Amino acid sequence: MLVESPPEPRAETASAPPNRRAAMRAAGLLVSVGLLTLVALASIAIGAKELSLAQVWHGLFEETGTYGDVVVGERISRTLLGLLAGAALGLAGAVLQALTRNPLADPGLLGINAGASASVVTAITYFGVTSLTGYVWFAFLGSAAVGALVWFLGGSRGATPVRLALAGTAISAALYGYLQAVMIMDGAALSKMRFWTVGSLASATDETIKQVLPFLVVGTVVALLLARPLNAVAMGDDTARALGADLNRTRALSMAAATVLCGAATAACGPIVFIGLMVPHVVRSFTGPDLRWILPYATVLSPVLLLGADVIGRVVARPAELQVGIVTAILGGPVFIFLVRRRRTAQL
Repeated sequence: MLVESPPEPRAETASAPPNRRAAMRAAGLLVSVGLLTLVALASIAIGAKELSLAQVWHGLFEETGTYGDVVVGERISRTLLGLLAGAALGLAGAVLQALTRNPLADPGLLGINAGASASVVTAITYFGVTSLTGYVWFAFLGSAAVGALVWFLGGSRGATPVRLALAGTAISAALYGYLQAVMIMDGAALSKMRFWTVGSLASATDETIKQVLPFLVVGTVVALLLARPLNAVAMGDDTARALGADLNRTRALSMAAATVLCGAATAACGPIVFIGLMVPHVVRSFTGPDLRWILPYATVLSPVLLLGADVIGRVVARPAELQVGIVTAILGGPVFIFLVRRRRTAQL
C-alpha cells in the first residue's frame, strides 16, 4: 500500500506572490464552472436518441408533451444526478486522499462501494426488493455500515491512515467475494444487479435525486469545512498536533463525510470507479497541496468528467449506450497507470 505525503507545490507556483496565486486559482475555478455548464448543456442536448436544437429548446422552456420534450425531461434528471454524483465522488476522493495521505486513494479504498453493492444484492436476493427506491436506501445503509466498521477496525479514536486503508481493503475483498457468490447462486439477482454494478445514470429520476440530495448537501458542507484541519493532518500527526488540530475529530468527520458522499452517490448510480481517484490527483498538480482549493476544484471538475463520460457512452453505441461506469473504467485505467509511472519516475 503506497502511503506518502502529498507533493509539494511546484517551484514557480511557490515563488509567485500569494495574492497572484489566489487570483489565478479563483480565475481557474470560474473557468471550471463555465466548463461544467457547457458539459451539462451537452448532456441535455446530446444522447443516444438524436434531437434537433428546436426539440431541445422546447423541452427546456416549453411543455407541449411531444416526444422530444419527454426525452429532454429525462435527460435533465440524468444530468442533475450526474452533477450531484460526480461532485460527491470527487469530493469524497479528495478527502480520503488527504485522510490516508495516499494520493492514489479513491472512495473504494475504504470499502464503501463494496458495502453498497453487497447490501443491494442482499436486498434483492433475500428481501425481494426490485425498485430503484429500495436499492437507494439499502445501498446507503450498506455504505454507512461498512464505513463505521472500517473506522472501528482501524482503531476508532486511535485510527491511523495505514490502519484505515488496510481495514477497508480487507473488508472490500470479503464483501466482493460474498457478492460474487450470491450472484452466481441466484440467477435472478445476477440479472437485476448486472446493470447496477457497472454504474449508470440511465435510471435517474426526480424521486432518486430527492432521496439522496439531503445526504449529499450535508456531506458536501462537512467536507468543505474540513479543508483547513485536513491540511494540518496531511503534514503528519506530530505537525498536526503542534498546529492544534484535533486528529481524532478530524478523522472521524472525514470518514463520516466521505461515507455519506460516496454512499449516497453509489446508492443512486451504482459503483462508479476512478472519478474520486483521477480528478483530485489532477487538480492537485496545479493547485498544490492546499485542500482549501483542492476540494472546491474537485467538486466542480468531477461532474465534468462524469457527465462527459456519460455523453460519450450515449454517442459511441447509438442507438444503444454504454453505461458511464464502463466508460470511466476505460478512461481511468490508462490514466491510473500514467499517474503511477509518473510518480515512480519522479522518485527515481
